[in-house]
Amino acid sequence: MGTGLPLWLKFLDQTSKIVTTLTAGVFLYTRSAGVAYFMTGAVSCTALAKSIKKTIRQERPLVRSGRKVSYGMPSSHASTSTFFATYITITCLHLPVHPTLPSSAMFVPVFVLPWGFMIVVSRVWLGHHTWPQVAAGAALGACCASFWFKLWMDDVAGIRTTAWEVEAMVKSWLER
Repeated sequence: MGTGLPLWLKFLDQTSKIVTTLTAGVFLYTRSAGVAYFMTGAVSCTALAKSIKKTIRQERPLVRSGRKVSYGMPSSHASTSTFFATYITITCLHLPVHPTLPSSAMFVPVFVLPWGFMIVVSRVWLGHHTWPQVAAGAALGACCASFWFKLWMDDVAGIRTTAWEVEAMVKSWLER
């Protein structure tokens, strides 16, 4: 897979590496407990999608080689990219921009939402998934993001309070 594809589709086929690198960069730049929490939610959503795949065991469409690679329902790329797009959008709508970021960061959803959508549909265009598989993945990602954000906002088990304390402690260590 990948030869003879338009450049933009090759780019979308590599999104897991690109998104992981960008997310790590944002975390290293901000050193934000909120970003660490977000990353944990994204990884948890991916793990949930993969465990559901193993339970449902629905095959992917045949790839061009004619070989079935793994299970496809739900699409973990769709769930993770939708988690990113949903969580980032909700965060930008309900929380102030982190002090280490420019105020223009509140407009990130303008880029993240279409990119997330393109990642989801590219999974079908690339032959990795069917439409029902990406729809299920997207629904899972949106639900996980909404739930994960609610846990943060409601400070369930003191997660937000503890995270902010850790963030302040790390910041004070780095300022020494």
